[in-house]
Amino acid sequence: MKAASLKIREIRVRAVAVPMKRPLTTSTGALTQAALVLLDLRTDGGITGRSYLFPIGRHNVAPIAQLVEAMAAMVQGDAVAPFEIERKLRARYTLLGVHNIVLFAMSGIDMAAWDALGQAQGLPLVRLLGGAPRPVLAYNSNGLGIMPLKPLLKEAVELVAEGFGAVKLRLGRPGAEEDLAALRAVKKAIGPAVTLMVDFNQGLSVADAIRRGRMIDGEGGVAWIEEPVRADDFAGCAKVAREVATPIQIGENFMGPEQMAQAIAAGACDYVMPDAQRIGGVSGWMRAAALAQGAGVEMSSHLFPEASAHLLAVTPSCHYLEYVDWANPVLRAPLELRDGHALIPARPGLGLEWDEKAVKRYAI
Repeated sequence: MKAASLKIREIRVRAVAVPMKRPLTTSTGALTQAALVLLDLRTDGGITGRSYLFPIGRHNVAPIAQLVEAMAAMVQGDAVAPFEIERKLRARYTLLGVHNIVLFAMSGIDMAAWDALGQAQGLPLVRLLGGAPRPVLAYNSNGLGIMPLKPLLKEAVELVAEGFGAVKLRLGRPGAEEDLAALRAVKKAIGPAVTLMVDFNQGLSVADAIRRGRMIDGEGGVAWIEEPVRADDFAGCAKVAREVATPIQIGENFMGPEQMAQAIAAGACDYVMPDAQRIGGVSGWMRAAALAQGAGVEMSSHLFPEASAHLLAVTPSCHYLEYVDWANPVLRAPLELRDGHALIPARPGLGLEWDEKAVKRYAI
């Protein structure tokens, strides 16, 4: 069936909670398992578009799943046309506000719709968007949380040994000296040839972010400082960016490209890293990529490496893909990596296929 004639028959929603190979502790909490909401957008042409969402905890699964189901009823019978679906859903949710989990749900449907279109045309998403598959530079984000030094250093060496030339360290311990000790120890363990990013997960006040940022400046060799202050405090983050020499990275909490535009206008950061489920799926990402290009800002990704690899390959200011393996246990063919790069699969669409036995095993 031609892509132009595909219509949405139904959207099936399921939830799983899969164990994380490396539990992660940040300044704002700990994760030991990845709760995921799986979407299957079934069409009248027999094609099923797939995507998943990351609810950030099992307690958020039910409301997000219910939102997807409510939206599914609104678009049932509609053409698989992502921009038209987005316009319809935005109109229905204007008064409630297209933010937070409302936007999560819309993004999941958007990604599944793009996946279905790619399958209908027999093209990987990257080609559907006008690009070509290529290796995308990645950093290993599977760990290096806030933990005692001995296991931290062991994990740092293991992450590099998996073939990556870049890793990310979580900071935000009670004392700045504790963070500095962890930073120094990890840098020594991985060696100067490996790129190191650090992430405070919004854990600092503006004043403390400036103080700790200057300490990090003194150490040298840190690629970026991520989310030093509250995500929506663009004025505060701009002050940090002015006072700290190490580049400031934000963006995983941008609610749509509109908020990314506000952050760039405020001078809140040096780099941006949108999240596929918060930026608006594939459709929102493409708008964000244009904003980054216009501002001359390098753009990385947050989570969702399977979709992000395709998207970064068509992003003019492509920087780094954040690699996590959290969805791997329920995927028939996880994203392939080689020499610290993500390899975009030749399979049509996003290339997602569920391992149904695993989905059943981890079902919520």
